[in-house]
Amino acid sequence: MAGEANNNLQVLNALDLAKTQLYHFTAIIIAGMGFFTDAYDLFSISLVTKLLGRLYYTKPDLLKPGILPPAVASSVTGVALVGTLAGQLFFGWLGDKMGRKKVYGITLVLMVVCSLASGLSFGNTPKGVMATLCFFRFWLGFGIGGDYPLSATIMSEYANKKTRGAFIAAVFAMQGFGILFSGIIALIVSAGFDHAYKAPTFAENAALSTVPQADYIWRIILMFGALPAGLTYYWRMKMPETARYTALVAKDAKRAAQDMGKVLQVDIDPEAAKIEQLSRDEANKFGLFSWEFVRRHGVHLFGTCSTWFLLDIAFYSQNLFQKDVFSAIGWIPPAATMNAVQEVYKIARAQTLIALCSTVPGYWVTVALIDIIGRFSIQLIGFFFMTVFMFAIAIPYHHWTLKDNRIGFVIMYSLTFFFANFGPNATTFVVPAEIFPARLRSTCHGISAAAGKAGAIVGAYGFLYAAQNKDPKKTDAGYPTGIGIRNSLIVLGCINALGMICTFCVPEPKGKSLEEASQETISGET
Repeated sequence: MAGEANNNLQVLNALDLAKTQLYHFTAIIIAGMGFFTDAYDLFSISLVTKLLGRLYYTKPDLLKPGILPPAVASSVTGVALVGTLAGQLFFGWLGDKMGRKKVYGITLVLMVVCSLASGLSFGNTPKGVMATLCFFRFWLGFGIGGDYPLSATIMSEYANKKTRGAFIAAVFAMQGFGILFSGIIALIVSAGFDHAYKAPTFAENAALSTVPQADYIWRIILMFGALPAGLTYYWRMKMPETARYTALVAKDAKRAAQDMGKVLQVDIDPEAAKIEQLSRDEANKFGLFSWEFVRRHGVHLFGTCSTWFLLDIAFYSQNLFQKDVFSAIGWIPPAATMNAVQEVYKIARAQTLIALCSTVPGYWVTVALIDIIGRFSIQLIGFFFMTVFMFAIAIPYHHWTLKDNRIGFVIMYSLTFFFANFGPNATTFVVPAEIFPARLRSTCHGISAAAGKAGAIVGAYGFLYAAQNKDPKKTDAGYPTGIGIRNSLIVLGCINALGMICTFCVPEPKGKSLEEASQETISGET
């Protein structure tokens, strides 16, 4: 420890050895509220897609409530994910070029503006409304994408090495509260509208089952995502640039020492001579597209990208299409037995219960244990049990669809969410922020996260079609036949098993400084 303290820059050593202080928790809240908003915005759309179908695609002669056509449904659900992928790559790269702090405010403004604009989507035709909604949700996703690499990198560079994993995981754990909050807001709004505007079920009177005022419901739910992000803007702008970026990338030793001296309330030697020597060190100048990067980090980048890609296929399939699975087993009543507002309420209730009982606890168990048992173990355990529970649901699928067994199905389905979050959904976010050099950290995290969103897009678009019934008479209107929910769940189980194998390409950074974990040589180190 003493040797490392002498060789490493004093400002970095002070951060690594700092006791947990108020500024750590402030950083968690500031960065975490961005993730709260990210999750709210990405997952709230699944609460209102059925309502959008009733509002804009119900025809007088239909025997069932209207649903979004296949192309529209996949676009409304998936376009924010496409934007997120683009934002992760762009803002990840920009965060290494301009600095974490400068880019951080841009992403937040984009999220606030586009959250509000999504709820104000307009058009003279259903196609027009959906087109403007998709446009705003793409740019919303673009802003959300930037939050992934920047929040993870900022938190990793602020944290001490003893509890760094828990701090980064705590930022990501706010995603669970975002999912929960979206369900709660949908419950409150739909309950209020159902009380104020009484309507018959679709079976009783198709024309009157969707009240005109229901058009406000989805707009209010989507716009609410702007509130938590807007509240943290001032505090984001007050955060100083991370010392690791200022010292190791910008090479401004004096500024790094001043900023962290204020934060830690200690005097720190700028060590300008060491920074100058570091800037001349050829060992630290290799780029992303160099053979040296491939030699040092190629396998690691493959590991972070592949595990995040495979995880998000399963995770987003499960999250975005919970309502379809629960409808299939009868946990949500048939659409014709409810009016439009009641359907929103029932879907929101199901999502809120899953979030409360399994999603949120899973995140915080990871926070508690990640610096004790390590990232690798948690990721392996998570993928293993996701595989086990997915097969346990899928293979005897008919058994779970029987009325007496539905509660058992919900418990098993909830456990897959628990082990996703006490598992790879958290660790795939944490590890890329620790194992790459400071000048490439945000970029590599952005690439890893973009691979995850590519998996999410596969899940969002693929599951929508794959889960359709094999019987043409039982598919949703406009959809081709699929392989059915049972076979789709078996495929997701196989994907989880493959993720377990790819985990062996990811190193364990527990207990190491960021410079040790990333093999970044500092003047005097060997």
